[in-house]
Amino acid sequence: MPNRTIRDIISQQKVLSAPDTMTVREAAIRMAESKVGAMLILEKGQLIGIFTERDLLNRVIAKRLDPDTTTLSQVLTADPRTIAADKPLAHALVMMEDGGYRHVPVMDNGAPVGMVSARDALGAELIEFENELERREHLTEIML
Repeated sequence: MPNRTIRDIISQQKVLSAPDTMTVREAAIRMAESKVGAMLILEKGQLIGIFTERDLLNRVIAKRLDPDTTTLSQVLTADPRTIAADKPLAHALVMMEDGGYRHVPVMDNGAPVGMVSARDALGAELIEFENELERREHLTEIML
């Protein structure tokens, strides 16, 4: 439900972050391994930007930049809008809709503590659906 607080949503989340000196390829690999669509970019523990799948597509691939030599500093979204951990998910969803983005860094007392995404609005329902798809794939493999 959109009334859940963001703190509740990110409570089990491991913060995925990187320095802006990391290459795009390294960041993409870490995002893929973590199964996330965005990561926080930090400098001395402070949020300076966010790097998303859209940034990878629009600012790297579409511009034919080399992901092995391009650093996040060249393609990140600087100074992203953030949200406080005590806000309701509905507030984040309105921000995303108004801003045309799908990820919002979460801050607590000035420190980055996580990331909330549009996908979080589906919460348990999406997890249950994904688990059902995995069960079906497994059954299909067994039956073949």
